[in-house]
Amino acid sequence: MLSLKLYGPNDIRLTETDIPETGDGELLLKTDAAAICGTDIRMWQNGYKGVDEEHPLTLGHEFSGTIVRVGKNVPFYKEGMKVAVQPNIGCGICDRCVSGNFHLCDDYRAFGINMDGAFAEYVKIPADAVLRGNLMLLPDGVTAEEAAVTEPLSCAYNGFTKCFVKPGEYALVVGAGPIGVSHAMLLHMAGASVLMNDLSQERLDLCKKILPYIETYSGNDLAGFVKDWTRGRGLDIAITACPVPQVQSAMLPLMNYGGRVNFFGGIPANKQPVPIDTNLVHYRELYLTGSTRSSIAQFRKTLEFVSQGLLNVKAMITDRYELKDIREAFENVRAAKGIKHVITF
Repeated sequence: MLSLKLYGPNDIRLTETDIPETGDGELLLKTDAAAICGTDIRMWQNGYKGVDEEHPLTLGHEFSGTIVRVGKNVPFYKEGMKVAVQPNIGCGICDRCVSGNFHLCDDYRAFGINMDGAFAEYVKIPADAVLRGNLMLLPDGVTAEEAAVTEPLSCAYNGFTKCFVKPGEYALVVGAGPIGVSHAMLLHMAGASVLMNDLSQERLDLCKKILPYIETYSGNDLAGFVKDWTRGRGLDIAITACPVPQVQSAMLPLMNYGGRVNFFGGIPANKQPVPIDTNLVHYRELYLTGSTRSSIAQFRKTLEFVSQGLLNVKAMITDRYELKDIREAFENVRAAKGIKHVITF
């Protein structure tokens, strides 16, 4: 089979490898669709711990597929079933795993991060992923592409759940990429008025085509625009879907009393600490939250949103490729062309 492997910084290769063998408690999945994430691009550019010439890694953690081989000890799943995959597998023993937060496990594994992923024609699903519910049957009407894009959507939903959105509130999303679009969709679904901000007017124009109900701004007076847009009251919710320290610092002065800020985009360690005015937190009674990855339950919930037609995730897929053209896809994502790029099989 063909698979895209990472060998080190700036070293990805489309190579021919053996189709994985599977054990009695495992599944073999034929990949139907796999989407490219910003994490894939960062791993390509920077490399990843433990990955080198002798220990390459197949990238890809946003994917769906068809079951083609089932171990004799696997319950429920059958050949031919089409499934979406939540990529984070916890130890199953620690307090976080027992509470359902496998994605926060200190010893978590994830497809395409520290175990072989889905930029390949076939993916082995280990027994612990089978038994802990990482696979979900595709609901009627949900395509393989939509299922793959549900993974980043579920990560945005993790942050969304911490913002306690109410209808009629004012929400700002900074960062006009796939995660920013996902946040805007969720906020609108909950009844908020949504403003998207980015340095690129071109990106904002593309987001406006996908989400005609949003407001956009790319000028140099965001504070003034927010004041006018919110009729002087300030933001109820702010999402920073970009890894920029100045953006995180700039959110607090824009907030209404009782506002909620979600730091979604992580900041590189060499750009920490990020200065914030803690008096604004104190006197305006602000809530600062963070979120990373998503739980299996959150993934399943967002898949329901897609199947119910509440969120049009297909609209954010701007580019499709065959696996043989994946290097071109990676280059386009790095150049911030389009919104969501998906490999179809």
